[in-house]
Amino acid sequence: MLEIYDQVQEACAFIRQQWNHNPHAGIILGTGLGSLVEQIEVEAMIDYDQIPHFPRSTVISHRGRLVCGKLCGLPVMVMEGRFHMYEGYPLKKITLPVRVMKHMGAQLLVVSNACGGMNPYFKSGDIMLIEDHINLLGDNPLIGINDDRLGPRFPDMSEPYDLHLVDKALELARKNDIVAHKGVFVAVSGPNLETRAEYRFLRAIGSDAVGMSTVPEVIVAVHSGMRVIGFSVITDMCLPDALEAADVAKIIATAKGAEPKLRTLVSGIMDYERARLGKA
Repeated sequence: MLEIYDQVQEACAFIRQQWNHNPHAGIILGTGLGSLVEQIEVEAMIDYDQIPHFPRSTVISHRGRLVCGKLCGLPVMVMEGRFHMYEGYPLKKITLPVRVMKHMGAQLLVVSNACGGMNPYFKSGDIMLIEDHINLLGDNPLIGINDDRLGPRFPDMSEPYDLHLVDKALELARKNDIVAHKGVFVAVSGPNLETRAEYRFLRAIGSDAVGMSTVPEVIVAVHSGMRVIGFSVITDMCLPDALEAADVAKIIATAKGAEPKLRTLVSGIMDYERARLGKA
Protein backbone atom coordinates (compact mmCIF):
# COMPACT_ATOMS: atom_id res chain seq x y z
CA MET A 1 0.00 0.00 0.00
CA LEU A 2 3.00 2.31 0.19
CA GLU A 3 2.43 3.54 -3.38
CA ILE A 4 -1.25 4.32 -2.69
CA TYR A 5 -0.33 7.43 -0.69
CA ASP A 6 1.47 8.98 -3.66
CA GLN A 7 -1.43 8.13 -5.99
CA VAL A 8 -3.85 9.83 -3.58
CA GLN A 9 -1.68 12.95 -3.50
CA GLU A 10 -1.53 13.13 -7.29
CA ALA A 11 -5.30 12.70 -7.64
CA CYS A 12 -5.97 15.36 -4.98
CA ALA A 13 -3.59 17.81 -6.65
CA PHE A 14 -5.41 17.37 -9.97
CA ILE A 15 -8.86 17.82 -8.42
CA ARG A 16 -7.75 20.94 -6.53
CA GLN A 17 -6.84 22.56 -9.83
CA GLN A 18 -10.56 22.56 -10.62
CA TRP A 19 -12.14 22.60 -7.15
CA ASN A 20 -10.00 23.82 -4.27
CA HIS A 21 -12.32 23.21 -1.31
CA ASN A 22 -12.41 20.89 1.68
CA PRO A 23 -15.50 18.66 1.43
CA HIS A 24 -17.42 17.81 4.56
CA ALA A 25 -18.66 14.58 3.00
CA GLY A 26 -17.91 12.18 0.21
CA ILE A 27 -20.96 10.54 -1.39
CA ILE A 28 -20.97 7.38 -3.52
CA LEU A 29 -24.05 6.85 -5.67
CA GLY A 30 -24.90 3.29 -6.69
CA THR A 31 -26.82 1.71 -9.55
CA GLY A 32 -29.73 3.84 -10.73
CA LEU A 33 -29.20 6.40 -7.97
CA GLY A 34 -27.54 9.25 -9.84
CA SER A 35 -30.23 11.91 -9.71
CA LEU A 36 -29.14 13.15 -6.28
CA VAL A 37 -26.71 15.24 -8.31
CA GLU A 38 -29.66 17.42 -9.35
CA GLN A 39 -29.79 18.78 -5.79
CA ILE A 40 -26.16 19.80 -5.75
CA GLU A 41 -24.92 23.32 -6.41
CA VAL A 42 -22.36 22.04 -8.90
CA GLU A 43 -19.00 23.82 -8.94
CA ALA A 44 -16.96 21.23 -10.87
CA MET A 45 -17.56 18.03 -12.83
CA ILE A 46 -14.60 15.78 -13.63
CA ASP A 47 -14.74 12.56 -15.63
CA TYR A 48 -13.02 9.67 -13.86
CA ASP A 49 -10.74 9.02 -16.81
CA GLN A 50 -9.25 12.51 -16.36
CA ILE A 51 -8.28 11.98 -12.72
CA PRO A 52 -4.87 10.37 -12.17
CA HIS A 53 -5.08 6.73 -11.00
CA PHE A 54 -8.91 6.59 -11.00
CA PRO A 55 -10.37 3.48 -12.65
CA ARG A 56 -12.94 3.78 -15.41
CA SER A 57 -16.55 2.85 -14.64
CA THR A 58 -17.78 0.14 -17.01
CA VAL A 59 -21.32 -0.27 -15.62
CA ILE A 60 -23.96 1.05 -18.04
CA SER A 61 -26.05 2.85 -15.40
CA HIS A 62 -23.05 4.69 -13.91
CA ARG A 63 -22.09 8.10 -15.34
CA GLY A 64 -18.48 7.82 -14.29
CA ARG A 65 -17.71 11.32 -13.05
CA LEU A 66 -16.86 13.20 -9.89
CA VAL A 67 -19.22 16.04 -9.02
CA CYS A 68 -18.01 18.72 -6.59
CA GLY A 69 -20.13 21.44 -5.04
CA LYS A 70 -22.54 22.10 -2.20
CA LEU A 71 -25.42 20.03 -0.85
CA CYS A 72 -27.59 21.62 1.85
CA GLY A 73 -24.94 24.30 2.25
CA LEU A 74 -22.07 21.87 2.88
CA PRO A 75 -19.22 21.18 0.44
CA VAL A 76 -19.36 17.63 -0.95
CA MET A 77 -17.62 15.35 -3.43
CA VAL A 78 -20.02 12.98 -5.17
CA MET A 79 -19.11 9.89 -7.16
CA GLU A 80 -21.70 9.47 -9.89
CA GLY A 81 -21.08 5.76 -10.23
CA ARG A 82 -18.65 3.44 -8.45
CA PHE A 83 -16.29 0.59 -9.26
CA HIS A 84 -16.78 -3.11 -8.56
CA MET A 85 -14.67 -6.20 -8.05
CA TYR A 86 -16.53 -7.93 -10.89
CA GLU A 87 -15.23 -5.30 -13.32
CA GLY A 88 -11.79 -6.76 -12.76
CA TYR A 89 -10.37 -4.04 -10.53
CA PRO A 90 -8.38 -4.87 -7.38
CA LEU A 91 -9.96 -3.59 -4.17
CA LYS A 92 -7.15 -1.10 -3.57
CA LYS A 93 -8.04 0.52 -6.91
CA ILE A 94 -11.78 0.41 -6.22
CA THR A 95 -11.33 2.21 -2.91
CA LEU A 96 -8.78 4.82 -4.04
CA PRO A 97 -11.52 7.50 -4.44
CA VAL A 98 -12.46 7.11 -0.76
CA ARG A 99 -8.88 7.84 0.23
CA VAL A 100 -8.92 10.85 -2.10
CA MET A 101 -12.10 12.13 -0.44
CA LYS A 102 -10.49 11.74 2.99
CA HIS A 103 -7.31 13.55 1.97
CA MET A 104 -9.36 16.35 0.41
CA GLY A 105 -10.87 16.82 3.88
CA ALA A 106 -14.03 14.66 4.04
CA GLN A 107 -15.06 13.57 7.53
CA LEU A 108 -18.14 11.59 6.48
CA LEU A 109 -18.73 8.96 3.80
CA VAL A 110 -22.28 8.47 2.51
CA VAL A 111 -22.66 5.26 0.49
CA SER A 112 -25.68 4.00 -1.42
CA ASN A 113 -26.38 0.88 -3.40
CA ALA A 114 -29.09 -1.12 -5.11
CA CYS A 115 -29.38 -4.58 -3.57
CA GLY A 116 -31.44 -7.72 -3.25
CA GLY A 117 -33.63 -8.09 -0.18
CA MET A 118 -33.61 -11.37 1.75
CA ASN A 119 -35.53 -10.30 4.83
CA PRO A 120 -39.17 -11.34 4.24
CA TYR A 121 -40.36 -8.19 6.01
CA PHE A 122 -38.80 -6.05 3.25
CA LYS A 123 -40.26 -5.31 -0.15
CA SER A 124 -38.95 -3.83 -3.40
CA GLY A 125 -38.54 -0.07 -3.19
CA ASP A 126 -37.89 -0.01 0.57
CA ILE A 127 -34.78 1.66 2.00
CA MET A 128 -32.45 -0.22 4.32
CA LEU A 129 -30.08 1.68 6.61
CA ILE A 130 -26.98 -0.46 6.87
CA GLU A 131 -26.15 -1.08 10.52
CA ASP A 132 -23.50 -3.73 9.91
CA HIS A 133 -22.03 -5.80 7.11
CA ILE A 134 -20.52 -9.17 6.20
CA ASN A 135 -17.60 -9.32 3.77
CA LEU A 136 -17.82 -12.39 1.51
CA LEU A 137 -15.80 -10.90 -1.34
CA GLY A 138 -12.89 -13.19 -0.57
CA ASP A 139 -10.57 -10.18 -0.43
CA ASN A 140 -9.89 -7.07 1.64
CA PRO A 141 -8.54 -3.69 0.47
CA LEU A 142 -6.21 -3.49 3.50
CA ILE A 143 -4.24 -6.65 2.69
CA GLY A 144 -0.56 -5.89 2.19
CA ILE A 145 1.99 -3.61 3.83
CA ASN A 146 0.19 -0.97 5.90
CA ASP A 147 1.01 2.70 5.36
CA ASP A 148 0.48 4.44 8.70
CA ARG A 149 -0.13 7.72 6.86
CA LEU A 150 -3.39 6.19 5.58
CA GLY A 151 -4.58 4.46 8.75
CA PRO A 152 -3.75 1.87 11.43
CA ARG A 153 -2.69 -1.70 10.76
CA PHE A 154 -5.69 -3.19 12.57
CA PRO A 155 -8.68 -0.83 12.32
CA ASP A 156 -11.52 -1.50 14.75
CA MET A 157 -14.79 -2.54 13.08
CA SER A 158 -17.06 -2.71 16.12
CA GLU A 159 -19.16 0.13 14.65
CA PRO A 160 -18.31 0.61 10.96
CA TYR A 161 -21.56 2.54 10.39
CA ASP A 162 -22.37 5.52 12.61
CA LEU A 163 -25.34 4.17 14.55
CA HIS A 164 -26.36 7.65 15.69
CA LEU A 165 -26.72 8.69 12.04
CA VAL A 166 -28.59 5.44 11.30
CA ASP A 167 -31.14 6.31 13.98
CA LYS A 168 -31.33 9.90 12.71
CA ALA A 169 -32.04 8.63 9.18
CA LEU A 170 -34.79 6.32 10.48
CA GLU A 171 -36.32 9.27 12.32
CA LEU A 172 -36.25 11.28 9.08
CA ALA A 173 -37.88 8.37 7.25
CA ARG A 174 -40.74 8.23 9.73
CA LYS A 175 -41.32 11.99 9.46
CA ASN A 176 -41.48 11.72 5.67
CA ASP A 177 -43.60 8.53 5.48
CA ILE A 178 -40.73 6.56 3.94
CA VAL A 179 -40.56 2.84 4.62
CA ALA A 180 -37.09 2.19 5.99
CA HIS A 181 -35.44 -0.57 7.98
CA LYS A 182 -32.18 -1.27 9.73
CA GLY A 183 -30.30 -4.30 8.48
CA VAL A 184 -27.12 -6.21 7.70
CA PHE A 185 -25.63 -5.97 4.20
CA VAL A 186 -23.55 -8.81 2.77
CA ALA A 187 -21.13 -8.19 -0.10
CA VAL A 188 -20.41 -10.87 -2.69
CA SER A 189 -18.19 -10.60 -5.74
CA GLY A 190 -20.74 -11.22 -8.51
CA PRO A 191 -21.34 -10.65 -11.34
CA ASN A 192 -23.79 -13.54 -11.38
CA LEU A 193 -26.81 -13.38 -9.12
CA GLU A 194 -27.06 -15.95 -6.34
CA THR A 195 -28.58 -19.43 -6.40
CA ARG A 196 -31.45 -20.44 -4.14
CA ALA A 197 -29.02 -22.32 -1.91
CA GLU A 198 -26.75 -19.27 -1.68
CA TYR A 199 -29.64 -17.03 -0.66
CA ARG A 200 -30.56 -19.52 2.06
CA PHE A 201 -26.95 -19.52 3.27
CA LEU A 202 -26.66 -15.72 3.23
CA ARG A 203 -29.90 -15.33 5.17
CA ALA A 204 -28.86 -18.02 7.67
CA ILE A 205 -25.61 -16.22 8.53
CA GLY A 206 -27.50 -13.06 9.45
CA SER A 207 -27.77 -10.86 6.35
CA ASP A 208 -30.86 -8.92 5.31
CA ALA A 209 -29.69 -7.70 1.90
CA VAL A 210 -27.05 -8.70 -0.63
CA GLY A 211 -25.04 -6.70 -3.14
CA MET A 212 -21.74 -6.50 -5.00
CA SER A 213 -20.28 -3.26 -3.62
CA THR A 214 -20.05 -0.89 -0.63
CA VAL A 215 -18.13 -3.03 1.86
CA PRO A 216 -14.64 -2.31 0.43
CA GLU A 217 -15.31 1.43 0.46
CA VAL A 218 -16.57 1.27 4.05
CA ILE A 219 -13.55 -0.72 5.23
CA VAL A 220 -11.23 1.91 3.76
CA ALA A 221 -13.33 4.76 5.18
CA VAL A 222 -13.07 3.25 8.67
CA HIS A 223 -9.34 2.68 8.14
CA SER A 224 -9.08 6.38 7.21
CA GLY A 225 -10.98 7.55 10.29
CA MET A 226 -14.18 8.61 8.52
CA ARG A 227 -17.72 8.28 9.84
CA VAL A 228 -20.01 6.29 7.57
CA ILE A 229 -23.71 6.06 6.79
CA GLY A 230 -24.98 3.58 4.24
CA PHE A 231 -28.28 3.38 2.35
CA SER A 232 -29.44 0.31 0.42
CA VAL A 233 -32.39 0.43 -1.96
CA ILE A 234 -34.13 -2.94 -2.07
CA THR A 235 -34.63 -3.44 -5.81
CA ASP A 236 -35.79 -7.06 -5.86
CA MET A 237 -36.75 -9.74 -3.37
CA CYS A 238 -34.47 -12.76 -3.14
CA LEU A 239 -36.61 -15.25 -1.27
CA PRO A 240 -35.43 -18.76 -2.24
CA ASP A 241 -38.87 -20.38 -2.01
CA ALA A 242 -40.46 -17.70 -4.23
CA LEU A 243 -37.51 -16.78 -6.43
CA GLU A 244 -38.05 -15.17 -9.81
CA ALA A 245 -35.49 -14.71 -12.57
CA ALA A 246 -33.61 -11.42 -12.19
CA ASP A 247 -34.61 -8.62 -14.56
CA VAL A 248 -31.77 -6.06 -14.58
CA ALA A 249 -33.87 -3.41 -16.35
CA LYS A 250 -36.57 -3.79 -13.70
CA ILE A 251 -33.95 -3.60 -10.93
CA ILE A 252 -32.56 -0.31 -12.31
CA ALA A 253 -36.11 1.06 -12.73
CA THR A 254 -36.91 0.19 -9.10
CA ALA A 255 -33.74 1.95 -7.94
CA LYS A 256 -34.66 5.05 -9.91
CA GLY A 257 -38.18 4.96 -8.52
CA ALA A 258 -36.77 4.99 -5.00
CA GLU A 259 -34.49 7.95 -5.69
CA PRO A 260 -36.84 10.61 -4.24
CA LYS A 261 -36.78 8.73 -0.92
CA LEU A 262 -33.01 8.49 -0.99
CA ARG A 263 -32.66 12.19 -1.85
CA THR A 264 -34.91 13.11 1.09
CA LEU A 265 -32.90 11.03 3.55
CA VAL A 266 -29.45 12.07 2.34
CA SER A 267 -30.47 15.74 2.29
CA GLY A 268 -31.91 15.36 5.77
CA ILE A 269 -28.66 13.90 7.05
CA MET A 270 -26.72 16.74 5.47
CA ASP A 271 -29.07 19.28 7.07
CA TYR A 272 -28.46 17.56 10.39
CA GLU A 273 -24.69 17.71 9.84
CA ARG A 274 -24.88 21.42 8.99
CA ALA A 275 -26.79 22.12 12.19
CA ARG A 276 -24.37 19.98 14.21
CA LEU A 277 -21.50 22.05 12.86
CA GLY A 278 -23.29 25.25 13.79
CA LYS A 279 -23.74 26.31 10.16
CA ALA A 280 -27.55 26.38 10.15
